[in-house]
Amino acid sequence: MKYCSACGAPVSLKVPPGDRLPRHVCEACGAIHYQNPRMVVGALPVWETSILLCRRAIEPRLGYWTLPSGFMENGETTAEAAIRETLEEANARIEIGSMYTLCDVPHVDQVHIVYLARLLDLDFSAGEESLEVALFEEGQIPWEQIAFRSIRFTLERFFADRQRGSYGFHTRDLTGPRPG
Repeated sequence: MKYCSACGAPVSLKVPPGDRLPRHVCEACGAIHYQNPRMVVGALPVWETSILLCRRAIEPRLGYWTLPSGFMENGETTAEAAIRETLEEANARIEIGSMYTLCDVPHVDQVHIVYLARLLDLDFSAGEESLEVALFEEGQIPWEQIAFRSIRFTLERFFADRQRGSYGFHTRDLTGPRPG
């Protein structure tokens, strides 16, 4: 950040009084500009024994498979974000269930949240950010082509919980860059 969004004057990076972290501070108006982690929210849409996945049409991880998810918008709840992202990326309608996974991804300043969801019908298709969308049984999941560690973690927990017959809430700290 180079300029204050409040007055347009240059900002400098320093620790404000009473704080412990460096922040962008406007020398002219005194505004402190906090930069906080972004929320990535998605759904794990289930149809009978299959999961709906999207093949990414954008970077990062172009061409890899993921659950429908994306950045939360201001003014919406996390559940609303999951529903919106599923509609945008897969043109799919879902009934949102419980929050299922929460992954801290501090090396990219993000928090990933995935909800369990029920696919309402089979009327889905690739949205602008997807090359294709498809239903996968557990044995068909393209594990080596899963885009993000948080999605792999979510899918692994889902299949383990389904086998156990009980779905819990799972968290994971994904500190550090993706291996390989």
